[in-house]
Amino acid sequence: MAIHVGAVFQPEAPRSLLFSRPMSAADTHSQIAAFIWSICNKLRGPYKRNQYRKVILPLTVLRRFDAVLEPTKEAVLKEFAKVKDKSENVQFSVLTGVSGVQFYNTSKLSFANLLADPNNLAVNLNGYINAFSPNVRKILQEFEFSDEVVKMAEKNILFLVVKAFKEIDLSPSRVDDMQMGYIFEELIRIGSEESHEEAGDHFTPREIIKLMVNLLLSDEEDLAKSHVVKTIYDPTCGTGGMLSVAEEYIRSLNTEANPVLYGQDFNDESWAVCKSTMLLKGENAENIVLGDTLTNDGHQDKHFDYMLANPPFGVEWKNQQKFVEDEQKKGFAGRFGAGTPRINDGSLLFLQHMLSKMVPKEQGGSRIGIVFNGSPLFTGDAGSGESEIRKWIIQNDWLEGVVALPDQLFYNTGISTYLWILTNRKTKERRGKVQLLDARELFVKMKKSLGNKRNLIGDGEDVTPDHIATISKLYGNFTDGATLTLNGKEKVVSKVYPNDFFGYRKITVERPLRLNFQASPERVARLEEERAFQNLATSKKKAEAARQQEIQAGQQRQQELRDLLARLDADHLYTERSRFLKDLKAEAKATGLKLSASETKMIINALGDRDPKAKVCTDKKGNPEPDSELRDTETVALDEDIDAYMEREVLPHVPDAWVDHEKTKVGFEIPLTREFYVYEPPRPLEDIEEDIAALEQEILSLLKDVTT
Repeated sequence: MAIHVGAVFQPEAPRSLLFSRPMSAADTHSQIAAFIWSICNKLRGPYKRNQYRKVILPLTVLRRFDAVLEPTKEAVLKEFAKVKDKSENVQFSVLTGVSGVQFYNTSKLSFANLLADPNNLAVNLNGYINAFSPNVRKILQEFEFSDEVVKMAEKNILFLVVKAFKEIDLSPSRVDDMQMGYIFEELIRIGSEESHEEAGDHFTPREIIKLMVNLLLSDEEDLAKSHVVKTIYDPTCGTGGMLSVAEEYIRSLNTEANPVLYGQDFNDESWAVCKSTMLLKGENAENIVLGDTLTNDGHQDKHFDYMLANPPFGVEWKNQQKFVEDEQKKGFAGRFGAGTPRINDGSLLFLQHMLSKMVPKEQGGSRIGIVFNGSPLFTGDAGSGESEIRKWIIQNDWLEGVVALPDQLFYNTGISTYLWILTNRKTKERRGKVQLLDARELFVKMKKSLGNKRNLIGDGEDVTPDHIATISKLYGNFTDGATLTLNGKEKVVSKVYPNDFFGYRKITVERPLRLNFQASPERVARLEEERAFQNLATSKKKAEAARQQEIQAGQQRQQELRDLLARLDADHLYTERSRFLKDLKAEAKATGLKLSASETKMIINALGDRDPKAKVCTDKKGNPEPDSELRDTETVALDEDIDAYMEREVLPHVPDAWVDHEKTKVGFEIPLTREFYVYEPPRPLEDIEEDIAALEQEILSLLKDVTT
């Protein structure tokens, strides 16, 4: 199958952070966010640039809450007068019924009249905030906004800032929930750039989320069922972008569907924004948990239909190490039974966490989408934590596919990224197989980069061509060898392999130890360098007399060993270890010495040299001893016979080699880049010489213009 992709693209529109005009109904979320951020001009002086978002984010959240509650404000106040003496639970039940959303405010103040008393603005604003329902108060507490109110009041800028926010129309009729979510994320991105933080730690570019959701949900037939309920979970939810896009997709397929969203995040600010978004959309905001997912599972014993995540890339988990390792001891009764990756990258821990939350296959199963960098594909040798995790996943037939994405897609890194799709309910045609898809060339260049983000995956709406549709079609067709025409060349971009393809055995190839021996002065002198020989004349005893006595005895023993070796023929070269040992023991017996095992070993080490022509050294059973210096390893595919591999690849070169099967380890890796590598021969030397000659002439011409 071949798909042809055109070269047409639409770069992202330029953005300005400073607006000199009011917002209009046609403004995009980026423009609205930039307009809001322009209010930071009023913060200059008392606030540094990296502190602006301490004010901008909570005030944006507050202004949105205020705008949503405005139509029911009077009705809520009227009802509150009737229930103000009731319990908080009763108030919440009654007043949310009046407000029509899962929050309310019982203050007579709002952005409409807060400025009426400038002298008491700080007190009134904090009083207004404290009059919100408990769930909103908790969100604003995480922003620690009350401290900023006091600070702005002291610096005489609170009135100007609140007045500026009063003039922003964030009502639902003006800005819908999805656009509001985009605005929050854009504000965080701008704020992160201003403070030189990692914007990508907080959210994922929308086109990547759209692609992930498309691959995860596009073939889900039961989503069309009437009033279908589906749970969606993101363990690193950030500001909730993935959850919102997944929800939007499901509702676009079925307006009667009921997606239930769950999330958890460690960052207070991101959690507060996500929880705000959920409240504003009428979702159960209590499903968004604040905390470290690895150490404190906020959704214990829960399982989810769909899971999406973009865990931090290459972030160490040293702070969580003790908890993770303690849980690993529980085996698969915990979340990390397959193993732990190296300490500097915990991304595979998040994947194991998600896999532990799959709905059992017999109850419908689950589908998972997760974004990784290249490390989880291949890092770690056979037997390592990473390899064991990949082995567990693939042998359980959970890995459905891996999509290689273009580089420079994220705000905080330009590295290549990969989208993994996993499920415990593969379709019949996909069972026992994994699809690899190379989408690295499916992108358009942005006219203006945003941090490290210079590329976009086209979605056919904001950016053409529709790369998301192309990738989704390739993935859905599940064709081995499918091609695309890219830059005038037809390239294979889809490959399908059996699970065992990704497994290999790391075998240890041994070669026999061959030594010659000689009691020459040069070799006997090497005995002095042996640590065991030196230790003979040392003592750990504390009493000085006993210590000196032990040292003298050791020195005497050293001399006895020197005298013993002097009795051997210094010119005779032994090419058989057993012959040398026989003569050594005979001389020792003749002098009345009894050599210990350690003394025999130190003599062998000192007087022996490797010699490929010497006879093989054997153990007591007559088996050849391996030479550790000649030891090597080979990688053999799981579906290949080891003996056949040795006959073909090793024995023709080293016929005395053998495999130590006790040391064989099974490993798994996903060599995606290697499988799509296409060799391109270097340019002909004549062409290169012509280019060099042309450059030389150009340089001479330029020099001539300068000197004349």
